[in-house]
Amino acid sequence: MVHAQAPAPASNVSDFQVQLWASSCMSCHGPGGKAVGTGLAIGGKPAQELYNKLLGYKNGKLPATVMHQHAKGYSDEELSRIADHFASLK
Repeated sequence: MVHAQAPAPASNVSDFQVQLWASSCMSCHGPGGKAVGTGLAIGGKPAQELYNKLLGYKNGKLPATVMHQHAKGYSDEELSRIADHFASLK
């Protein structure tokens, strides 16, 4: 019998895991968050700005086509780690 292991809390999540989460963002926001010509570039933007937008999408305070669905799949701490990741891509 196999027992499922509970996911690690976000504070214990490795940088590699954060990169995996961020990889799904790249289909719209481009490699390294540097989408060209779409207005969707997020790489290198301030972490707090990115985090606030992610929370706005998650909480339905910002209009969205798909971002609200993506953001709802993560805890606030996980969203913070994703925002930090993209902010570090300068």
